[in-house]
Amino acid sequence: MTGTLAPMTWTELSGALRNRGLIVGEGPALDRVIAGIAYDSRAVAPGEVFVALRGQHADGTSFAREAIARDAAVIVAEQPAQKGMDIPWIVVKNARLALALLANAFYRDPSREMRVVGITGTNGKTTTAYLIASIFEAAGVRCGLLGTVAYRTGPADVGQAGALGGSKNTRDAVRTTPEAPELQALLREMVEKKCGACAMEVSSHALSLRRVDGMTFAAAVFTNLTRDHLDFHADMEAYFKAKRRLFDMLPPGAPSLLNVDDPRGVALAEAGSRAVTYAISRKADITPGPLSFSLDGLQFDVRTPRGTLRVTSKLVGRPNVYNILAAVATATALGISFDAIERGIKQLDGVPGRFQLVSKPTGVGTADVKVNEVTVVVDYAHTDDALRNLLETARPLASGRLITVFGCGGDRDRTKRPLMGAVAGRLSDVVVITSDNPRSEDPMRIIEEIQRGITPDTRRPAPGSGRSDRGDVRTSSPTQLTIVDRRDAISKAIELARSGDLVLIAGKGHEKYQVIGDRILPFDDVAVAREALAKRRTNSGVL
Repeated sequence: MTGTLAPMTWTELSGALRNRGLIVGEGPALDRVIAGIAYDSRAVAPGEVFVALRGQHADGTSFAREAIARDAAVIVAEQPAQKGMDIPWIVVKNARLALALLANAFYRDPSREMRVVGITGTNGKTTTAYLIASIFEAAGVRCGLLGTVAYRTGPADVGQAGALGGSKNTRDAVRTTPEAPELQALLREMVEKKCGACAMEVSSHALSLRRVDGMTFAAAVFTNLTRDHLDFHADMEAYFKAKRRLFDMLPPGAPSLLNVDDPRGVALAEAGSRAVTYAISRKADITPGPLSFSLDGLQFDVRTPRGTLRVTSKLVGRPNVYNILAAVATATALGISFDAIERGIKQLDGVPGRFQLVSKPTGVGTADVKVNEVTVVVDYAHTDDALRNLLETARPLASGRLITVFGCGGDRDRTKRPLMGAVAGRLSDVVVITSDNPRSEDPMRIIEEIQRGITPDTRRPAPGSGRSDRGDVRTSSPTQLTIVDRRDAISKAIELARSGDLVLIAGKGHEKYQVIGDRILPFDDVAVAREALAKRRTNSGVL
């Protein structure tokens, strides 16, 4: 949305590059009005600047002729123009940084017109973003949302403020952090729709690829760092270095909100100029009172430097305590009232695909208890640490067995597959290994790599005993099933469930598709689980 923006010429726009000393060489001066910023030659519109990015498999410079054929106004690249390319051609030191700065300038630096909170880490980013957005809304500040599940650029529909969904201003997310032109366009749209804040997930990919360079963040949150994305980052140190860039970008005085139960959070706290810490197990600025867990949600006190507030939340489990502490730390650091913080947390009904309860025991004392006594949860957990947190959250909530359905994505970090298998085997009574998004890989090969982590001597907690380091343990192997078709796997798990059992369906969460080969097929874990529950109800003769 650029309807309110005045036209900008290349001479004006290129100042963003000159100020950073990025321009190495350029063609003749150009005062043509620029229509937009593009990085995909197939999508260039007349009058746009085409920025040729160097990718893993190709250099965007090779697509410049296509951009020229589509009437691009300027080409920006790290390589000089090839012979015969009669178009203003700007050579820069770093095309990705140039793309971010040009997009930021073209959309008139929208992050300076609202408080943008960047949230990074391996797990918890999405829920933390939803919590922060809900708190801003409760404080009377319209808040945009950018992340893995959705992009929201304006007010939610009536009755949807807590859930942050169901609005004409909300669209499904393409990636956690959009590429710079899309990102800046979304931020400008938020400004035009009177948003005073934005809660934004910032991925390690986005930080490495310079998508958020040039932005102004009012605060930055670090949730945790565990093994993930090692198909992209060389190692865990490189992964952390990418995350750290967000905190290096903060302007003077902007707070860093840091989980110091994580050693990487401690490292950031020692380096940060305005660190606000939170933790459950360590001394920190923001800490919780005594914790108790149930399927009905969380209630606990939060101690802050400003005093103590009372949290009531529909969110479930220990990981969500961390997410709530992160949101409280952010809100207190930004001066939001305790009343708004408490209301914002309470109003959030849940987050799609994050410990999402599809079914829980109901109808005690009625015929329904025979079919609805099973708890079914859908969650996005797709790393070994996230799966461990999920299973340790679920274990004390199940009076019966824990049945886990999961797989691993294809064409992604293979090293985590046996690790996820080991976690599932150690903490589950029944493991159903299936497909996630196999992409170009053979699903059975992925499953075989997962199975390597499940060993006969796995030590597991007895049903209802809590975490693996507490209570009684069993040393027998979990029951293990291999069902390649994900729909069949979910159906079988729910069919096998007995009274008091809890079925966890992990890995895809909010996703509404499955990638098999080169096909993207409709698939929704929640919908499939509901179908299986309906079938279970029918087969039980209770309608």
